[in-house]
Amino acid sequence: MSSEFKLNCAGKILDLSKPRVMGILNITPDSFYEGSRCSDDWLNVAEQMIKDGVDILDIGGESTRPGAAGAPTQEQELERVLPVIEGLASRFNVIISIDTSSPLVIREAVKAGAGIINDVRALHREGALEAAADTNVPVNLMHSLINQPEPGFVPVYGDVVEEVSQYLMDCVERCENAGIVRERLILDPGFGGGMFGKTPVYDLEMLKGFRRFHELGLPVFAGMSRKSFIGSTLGRDTDDRLPGSLAAAMLAAQAGAHIIRVHDVRETVDVIRFLQAVDEA
Repeated sequence: MSSEFKLNCAGKILDLSKPRVMGILNITPDSFYEGSRCSDDWLNVAEQMIKDGVDILDIGGESTRPGAAGAPTQEQELERVLPVIEGLASRFNVIISIDTSSPLVIREAVKAGAGIINDVRALHREGALEAAADTNVPVNLMHSLINQPEPGFVPVYGDVVEEVSQYLMDCVERCENAGIVRERLILDPGFGGGMFGKTPVYDLEMLKGFRRFHELGLPVFAGMSRKSFIGSTLGRDTDDRLPGSLAAAMLAAQAGAHIIRVHDVRETVDVIRFLQAVDEA
């Protein structure tokens, strides 16, 4: 299903010869899915995800949902995530990802044990590119609008897969020019509305054409769990989007997604295991 990429995540090797599941731990008060907020219960949530078969834990201290309150300062974000990263790194042998765009958080999180930088702004925040270059861990580059758009903004693409691919390759070139080698890079087309810049129609087009992202020659990431395009397609509120999320994860895995970021680890791991069993039958 997946190409044989291997990433060195702060000394832990992530073998991408099969799809890997990234579990979401939002250390925020206002992430779009209430079930992912775990500021006070992160240890128990992380432990359960590990028991359920998660490959990567993604720790985030800033909500990027449409209409989210103003971004926290770097210091506030660090105050949220650093104890969690330190606590997880000291207790579990699991790869930790830091979901951030802030240079201070990038540097301190990697020092504390994070093995992947997951940046929805693709290292475009001032100082982030240099901070990532100074680490030796993989970086996930997402296509987005960088900032939340004004209310009423409607994105327009000709060929959304082609235009997103071009943006991501421009980001790769920018990283290489800063000294970040290609072997450290992961590409995320950025499913979702708001700052991710897609309408549901474009999200569905990207999922349908997902295999085309492999033409870029780097590992490809899919983050679709419980997002608005699933809700609008099926007419479901956030709490009722698990079946749609699992269908999207299955389609992405079949199309060769290397990392799938989800809220519902146990169910997604079962989907991936079942797909592998069919492939190996």
